[in-house]
Amino acid sequence: MTKRLYLYDADLLAFTATVISIDDTRIELDQTAFYATSGGQPHDTGHITWDSGAAAVIDVRTIDGKVLHTLAGVMPEVGTEIHGVVDADRRMTMMRTHTAMHILCGVIWRDWKRVVTGGSMDALSGRMDFEIEQIPEGFANEVEDLCNVEIKKDRPVEVSFLSRDNAVLDRDLIRTKNNLVPESVEEIRVVDIVGLDRQADGGTHVSSTNQVGRIEITKTESKGKGFKRIRFVLHDD
Repeated sequence: MTKRLYLYDADLLAFTATVISIDDTRIELDQTAFYATSGGQPHDTGHITWDSGAAAVIDVRTIDGKVLHTLAGVMPEVGTEIHGVVDADRRMTMMRTHTAMHILCGVIWRDWKRVVTGGSMDALSGRMDFEIEQIPEGFANEVEDLCNVEIKKDRPVEVSFLSRDNAVLDRDLIRTKNNLVPESVEEIRVVDIVGLDRQADGGTHVSSTNQVGRIEITKTESKGKGFKRIRFVLHDD
């Protein structure tokens, strides 16, 4: 199994690893700092180099339990030691956006006690679906203001790990309508926006809310009875 270094240090952008398998234009490494697409968060990009070559990393996905890096360029051989570098700008925008989603989720849970039914994100934009019957007048502006208050509080974002047995006893750790943590996962990673939101999560995040920027709620819409969607973008100011 590939050790996913980003689970322990989201600021890690450079690493060394060994190629352990090859599948067409994809390689598997013994460890990686490249985030693999999952949970609504897109993959990292970047490049790898080795003694006799270099290639761009254009996609990273988990397939049949393997973390596979799709390369553009020449291919290293199995057993090759590579040096990987993650695109810093893309990583930061994804971290800001993912933390913004947790702030939004935390505000909705704290003030309305509504669970998430779906969500996705891209660089500095995203959407989240909640189990909400009706959106009252002024809801978008209220949520936007509440989120930005939390950002300005500069709350620390901390990562810890719990055994699955302990984690499943805390229902608040699972904010989605259905538990999306695979049964095979024995240790649960917990992301805690201290004082606001604490939940099981495998994505990358900034270290404090003040790094997120300003949230703008751009649209709310109905996706069926009892399900409402909130769309947002992030600004630097």
